[in-house]
Amino acid sequence: MSIQSAVRTAISGAAITLVATLVSIYIVSQFLRSPRICLVVGAAITVIGAVVFACAASPGVLIFGRALLGLGTAGSFVASLAVYARRFPPDRFATLAGLQVGIGTLGALLATAPLAFSTATIGWRGSFLGVAAVTFLIGLLIALVVKDNAASARSRETLRESLSGILAVLRTASVGRLFVMNLVAYSTFGLIVGLWGGPYLTHIYGYDLEQRGSFLLIPVLTQIVGSMLWGPLDRLTGSHKLPVLVGAVATAAALGYLATLTPFMLVAWFAAFGFLSAYGPVLVAHGKALFSPHQVGRGLTVLNMGTMGGTFLAQSISGFVIGMFPTGPDGAYELVAYRLVFGLQAGFILLTTLVYFGSRDPMTDRGIGTKPTLPA
Repeated sequence: MSIQSAVRTAISGAAITLVATLVSIYIVSQFLRSPRICLVVGAAITVIGAVVFACAASPGVLIFGRALLGLGTAGSFVASLAVYARRFPPDRFATLAGLQVGIGTLGALLATAPLAFSTATIGWRGSFLGVAAVTFLIGLLIALVVKDNAASARSRETLRESLSGILAVLRTASVGRLFVMNLVAYSTFGLIVGLWGGPYLTHIYGYDLEQRGSFLLIPVLTQIVGSMLWGPLDRLTGSHKLPVLVGAVATAAALGYLATLTPFMLVAWFAAFGFLSAYGPVLVAHGKALFSPHQVGRGLTVLNMGTMGGTFLAQSISGFVIGMFPTGPDGAYELVAYRLVFGLQAGFILLTTLVYFGSRDPMTDRGIGTKPTLPA
């Protein structure tokens, strides 16, 4: 597959996932009074999506399967956060969100060497059928183990009530500022690890597929560790905003620094990048703190739409920008093309950080920030 085809595929996948997230707002609003049902429904949709993807005989069916995968996983993620919001103390939410993101990022590890081995052994279709089987077992375990509170037995909402609830979320103070910050919270990591990091390593350093896979494994590992360590920082600093601002600015600085590095410095850069860009759980906790208990699920789903939208924008814009540069006989782009793409993303982070800086921080507004405590 050429790099242009890879870009088109990535952009199409991001667009489909964005649409799936939009649909998930309504689905989540229907079932979020019962997180158990939402998790089971999300797992079921994911299973169907994986089977459709595995059995696809045309690009259209592949895209449809990808849409179902995005829809199922988006709903499951927000439902899990809703469980944490309802059943655990508020000051533990960011820690739990970080733990979930960290464990969830293990999936990115499975998508490297294990997936390559599985594909070589049973093919990519068999691998996705295996994913469907594992997801089915997880959904069954959730159905048997997870219990709903008595309040979860209330009836589902009408479409009008769902739309009214979404409008109420959008009118919440500072939601717009956090939505803007969510545009870069995950898209930056995905832009490097999922799209341009591999071509950059091949075109600039000449690394083959196996070597660049080893490099890209580094930020995945540090992202896992970082998600778990960034999570408790809101309690340590007494602020949601401060850790997010520090992480975002540091990530932008790292992107601006990336150039031609020695192998040792390249390893250090990827390790630092994965860790610094793992501030997302604190941003999720900030978003959760803005909403009343009955709005948490819907509110986090709306903010998650910003995350998906940011991925679509980053991949679309970067693909357009790098396509303006000529390629060599081997199809490789020059360093200046990658530096511009990474520099533009760094600038985008700084712009969104300026918008986010004016957001309301419930922790400091309530005076919680005056007595920071170490995580338990």
